[in-house]
Amino acid sequence: MALTMGLRQGEALGLRWRDVDLRLGYLRISKQLQRIDGRLQLIDLKTDRSRRTLVMPTSIVNGLREHRARQAEEHRGRGVTVQSEDLIFTHKDGGGLEGTTVTRHFHGHLDRAGLPQRRFHDLRHSCAIRLLVQGVSPRVVMEVLGHSEIGMTMTTYSHVIPELRRDAADRMEGLLNSPEL
Repeated sequence: MALTMGLRQGEALGLRWRDVDLRLGYLRISKQLQRIDGRLQLIDLKTDRSRRTLVMPTSIVNGLREHRARQAEEHRGRGVTVQSEDLIFTHKDGGGLEGTTVTRHFHGHLDRAGLPQRRFHDLRHSCAIRLLVQGVSPRVVMEVLGHSEIGMTMTTYSHVIPELRRDAADRMEGLLNSPEL
């Protein structure tokens, strides 16, 4: 979800089943899971703009349906009662996942795949870059990422802009050379 939807790690770990509408394909980002005073806590997001509702790709909706069924089976098998947080991503005992644990597993997957090490947060950057390169409006990318201002999005991803300018020039060239003109 970090790669396909640009979620911050704490946002992904703070997702609750009540934040998801699998029928309509919506996901509400409203909390983040962070370690504070030695324990995992669901806390408010940094800014009002960080609270957002996203449309999920079909592959994510299907993956969440499968995950929910698998999670319910695991919890039943272990006698786990659903915790009040109702977190989507949990340990088998129903407790929330620690960001450092997720990062360690992420690095293990990269190693096994023979890929270079990256920060988990780089998945979010990859999402933004891929959206921009695909021609998605910077304003929409800003909203997907939950940035409070377009300037933040444009400054962070300005290295992509020359590639977008080249694409715009190539498209204009195609239009000018079109037989319909």
